[in-house]
Amino acid sequence: MDKLLNDFSPGLFVVQTILLLLLIFIMVKFAWKPILNSLNEREEGIQGALDAAEKAKREMENLQADNQKLLQEARLEREAMLKEAREMKAQMITDAETQAQTQANKMIEQAQLAINNEKKTAMAELKNHVANLSIEIAEKVVRQELSNKGKQLELVESMLAETTLN
Repeated sequence: MDKLLNDFSPGLFVVQTILLLLLIFIMVKFAWKPILNSLNEREEGIQGALDAAEKAKREMENLQADNQKLLQEARLEREAMLKEAREMKAQMITDAETQAQTQANKMIEQAQLAINNEKKTAMAELKNHVANLSIEIAEKVVRQELSNKGKQLELVESMLAETTLN
């Protein structure tokens, strides 16, 4: 270090200082602005990329929120459709049961009417048959009774006696 101080030349120092200042001046004049411009452009490009990334991130979040909302709406719509389908199924079953019960009641009523009509018809036929048999029997009995004159007179007198008594 002592040697450096002994070899120190003030003229050399001034020349080197002037050269350094000249070099700094030339750098500022010609190279500093393009370097700053390129640094500013790069900074703006990086900032633009960061802004675009942030914007893309927000859009992605919005899309995810929209997707979640659409999924929720689709689930709600599906649930509503299933509920409506269950209600329609229950209503259709109830309607079918009611209709079947109504038809069964109609069929039973018609069967009862048919049975009653058949019963009345059978009773009328039976009455007619009994009446015809009774008339035939009465005819036979009256013929047999009236074939004998004594019995004829006896029958007429008994009828007259009954008529006066009534």
